[in-house]
Amino acid sequence: MSRLPGPHTVLNRQRRLLGAAGLLALGLPAWALPQGGGNAAAPPPQTATPVRIEASRTLTRIRDTGVIVMGYRPASLPFSYLDGRLKPVGYSVELCERVIDAIREQLQLPDLEVKQIAVNSATRMPLVANGTLDLECGITTHTAERARSQSFSTTTYVAESRLLSRRSQLMRTVEDLRGLTVASTIGTTSLQYMHQLNVQKGLGFRILVGQDDQESFRLLQTGRAVAYAMDDVLLRSLIAQVRDPQEYFIAEQALSVEPYAIGLPANDPAFKRLVDGVIMSLYRSGEIHAIYQRWFQSPIPPRNLNLQLPMGEAFKRVIAKPTDSSDPGAYR
Repeated sequence: MSRLPGPHTVLNRQRRLLGAAGLLALGLPAWALPQGGGNAAAPPPQTATPVRIEASRTLTRIRDTGVIVMGYRPASLPFSYLDGRLKPVGYSVELCERVIDAIREQLQLPDLEVKQIAVNSATRMPLVANGTLDLECGITTHTAERARSQSFSTTTYVAESRLLSRRSQLMRTVEDLRGLTVASTIGTTSLQYMHQLNVQKGLGFRILVGQDDQESFRLLQTGRAVAYAMDDVLLRSLIAQVRDPQEYFIAEQALSVEPYAIGLPANDPAFKRLVDGVIMSLYRSGEIHAIYQRWFQSPIPPRNLNLQLPMGEAFKRVIAKPTDSSDPGAYR
């Protein structure tokens, strides 16, 4: 359990912050407002969008306790996973670390404690909804249904759900699954979409549900399923880690569009504005390209795997014109 600061520490922090009248009176800076052109100088990526602290219950609690809680995925390479020292790392984790740096700066809390909690497909959203997590830094798709119980940041990646199969028994389209068995992962949009397709098209295939992506992949590896339905980037990361990646085939047919985002507490627009400001400053400055290259086009720990995955056109459009839309059509 994390040690909370004593009452005198909290009081001193409050006095320091409440005395910073200029900070509390700040509105949005010029760089955070909509721009008419693309030549405006970008701020340092760690700079947060200033908000009134008391306007955000999340920031108020973080300030008063000196603790921020971040959820991470233990094995969702390259977004959020444990490295050789069992430290959470990855693309989503790095984005969240930039947000946490900005919160430290805005709250003037250099000793802000970061509590990290491992989550999975089944627990990630309930832990955001019940207030346990301040930031969910994994691989969560922003959907309208999910947005009823939590909030989401500006989109941070765009994936597409596809089928993974063995080359010895290729599954090129969802129609190829008729009467067979497919795997997917509990609590994912891919699982929901496979159920819908099965009913709509009357394909009569059986769906086996894994508790995590590794278990779902093993259902394909051991022959219990002829395909595994999941986001293409996660499929690539899974087969990159096996001894015989050339034996697997990712279908060209995209089953759905998956806009990823950082999960945030519901009904706290001031906190969301701060998080979005950090992400959009990375987009405007162009630093997002170096971050992307670090995790998708370079050797990454602990095994120096390189996914060699170029940035997709849909995500390039998000960087040029940031959005937090849950509508898949906004990314086509």
